[in-house]
Amino acid sequence: MQFFTTLLHILVCLFLITVILLQSGKAGDIASAFGGMGSQTAFGPRGAQTALGKATIVCAVLFMLTSITLAIISAGSHPNASSILGATPAAPTAPAKPPAK
Repeated sequence: MQFFTTLLHILVCLFLITVILLQSGKAGDIASAFGGMGSQTAFGPRGAQTALGKATIVCAVLFMLTSITLAIISAGSHPNASSILGATPAAPTAPAKPPAK
């Protein structure tokens, strides 16, 4: 189960990278650098959702699901595992000495 989930996770990662790199940049004109309300600003009008945009959303959701699944599988395969911080003993403290007169 972990092998197939890891394989799916790697494939989703590679596809997500490819889909993101294929998309064109948005709001790259000089007007947006100085606060101008161009046609493609952060809160301005947007065009229709493209196929690459939808594929990005699907890949991002699959990436999150496979990440969570792998974390759950990994935690379940080590039932007696403890935290590194829990195994560290506390440093003994000594009372402060009064200053010499």
